[in-house]
Amino acid sequence: MSSRRRVSFRNTLAFRLTFLYAVIFTISACMAFLLFYAFIAKFIYDQTDQELKSQADRFSILLASEGSSAVVNNSLIEAHTAGVKKVFFRFFSATGEVFSSSDMSYWKGMDIGIDETALKELLRENQPVFKTVAVAGRREKVRILYAALNSSIILQVGVAMESYARFLDAFQRIFIATMAFLIVLATAGGWFMARRAVSGVEAVTRTAQKISGGTLEERVPVKARGDEIDTLALTFNQMLDRIQALLKEIKEMSDNIAHDLRSPIARIRGAAEIALTGGKNLSEYEDMAASTIEECDRLLDMINTMLLISKTESGADKLSGKDVDLTGMVRQACELFDPTAEDKQITLRCNVQPGIHLVGDTPMIQRMLSNLLDNAIKYTQPGGLVNISVHENASQVFIAVEDTGIGISPEDLSRVFERFYRCDQSRSQAGIGLGLSLARAIARAHGGDITVASAPNRGSTFTATLSKAFAS
Repeated sequence: MSSRRRVSFRNTLAFRLTFLYAVIFTISACMAFLLFYAFIAKFIYDQTDQELKSQADRFSILLASEGSSAVVNNSLIEAHTAGVKKVFFRFFSATGEVFSSSDMSYWKGMDIGIDETALKELLRENQPVFKTVAVAGRREKVRILYAALNSSIILQVGVAMESYARFLDAFQRIFIATMAFLIVLATAGGWFMARRAVSGVEAVTRTAQKISGGTLEERVPVKARGDEIDTLALTFNQMLDRIQALLKEIKEMSDNIAHDLRSPIARIRGAAEIALTGGKNLSEYEDMAASTIEECDRLLDMINTMLLISKTESGADKLSGKDVDLTGMVRQACELFDPTAEDKQITLRCNVQPGIHLVGDTPMIQRMLSNLLDNAIKYTQPGGLVNISVHENASQVFIAVEDTGIGISPEDLSRVFERFYRCDQSRSQAGIGLGLSLARAIARAHGGDITVASAPNRGSTFTATLSKAFAS
């Protein structure tokens, strides 16, 4: 069975984005249609009500000026002109007794009578009352106005909404057809945009799959669009660069460990073999035991240093955050290394500002100082100078160890802090290449770092920066 589980189409990000986009678009379009439809319907009813009210106002004026007969005759003419299927007029008293109406032959079968509720509301409020009546068996409705022309005559005028109903039906059909087309278009557009959006993620996935097959040199192509996908690709590529560099460092460190372990183990085995084959007295066995102990101590020191570097870099061992008198510590370190410097005819100077304190781990800082001073003295020729200076600002302390020794070549300068790395000039000196690695780990654990400036045969300057109040 393949280790790469295929993702079903419905579970793909592109499908879900497209589906979500289509659903949101459809819901938004339907809501817009409903709002627009309600607006149109309200506009139509408002226009119809305005026309009906204008008709009632005109009849009221005509009644006041020419009498009820003129109003009735005028209503008959208007009903005949509009058509009996379009409009009707009915006049009745306050008791609901009809005394005149237009041709109602078309409307009688529709059961359009006098609404007592509307009549009572009209008499109580003395304001025109509008009602909408649904006609049984027909889709259109009838809009009816009840209005009092005077204290004894009430007008009921109704208009068929057939033409408006046809307009709204046409609007619905057009909307449905348009929506169907737009949904298909939106789905296609959403699919295109979703595929374009996730193409970068797929590129990252393909690269990760190739890397899982053992091709660590693969990188995700960056299209320089400046979007989030490009940022993801750049970050992924940087991660791969870092992983590749770490693997290279691990390989080199493994080679160095194997080399450094092989020599003492070979010496131990050689001494034991000589003692077994040629040893004839107790002193030879004692020499073999002493040599073995010396080599074992060297191996244990290397292993303990490696463990200390790893714990310090990973933060597995929390550093103690106590007040450290750095001025006194540096002066004590200079006093400790002064005899060694004198033996090599090297001048050791201590230039420290008084009263410099920080919060840190005293034993770890002491070890960092010892490693820096030991390196400076070790690689400085007789008659040379080693100068250690300390100064501070508001938040940091700077410890500079400067020597006039053999210096470091430019090609080695960037690698001197790597574990087990030793420059060609230092091969003849005792050591395993872990001192500077440990010093940098300690500086970084105290919220700082170590930098180096050097030139061959002109000396080196190692500057350790420590935070005054690191987070332990």
